[in-house]
Amino acid sequence: MDMPLAATGYDISLYIHITAVVVGFGATFGEALFFPVAMKMDPRHLPYVHRIQLEINRKLATPALVLIIATGVYQLVDRDWDLGSFWISATFLIVIIIGGLLGGYFIPTDKKLEAMVSAEIEAAGDGPFEPSGEYLSRSRTEGFVGTATGLLVVVAIYLMVVKPGA
Repeated sequence: MDMPLAATGYDISLYIHITAVVVGFGATFGEALFFPVAMKMDPRHLPYVHRIQLEINRKLATPALVLIIATGVYQLVDRDWDLGSFWISATFLIVIIIGGLLGGYFIPTDKKLEAMVSAEIEAAGDGPFEPSGEYLSRSRTEGFVGTATGLLVVVAIYLMVVKPGA
């Protein structure tokens, strides 16, 4: 039985949009596990934590954000939705905030934290290693900002699904 592709441009855009959210931001939720696992196994794994977070943010989250914006704009135009609607404008604001955090905070912070902890490990040599208080403090701050960003993603998903006020 032949089944023709019965998808509109909007349907394809929505598929790409949702897939980009799942692939691009789904991985970022797993980042919350990296630091505590590395600390339990061996703090010498901490440079890897920051390197993998950099790769996730550069190669998954950032390209996904571009797709999310492009498909979101397409859907806005296709459905002739009002950009002034709360659920649309609030979601765009969240996306802008997340984009700013990715490029302006997470990527540079992970570069700095990787360099910092790598230097601390090198200075410790083969002896016992515990990360410095400064490193731990900066890592906790990054974790807090990451949690807040994850909550923004969840709020954006809620707004897109429920469309309050639409």
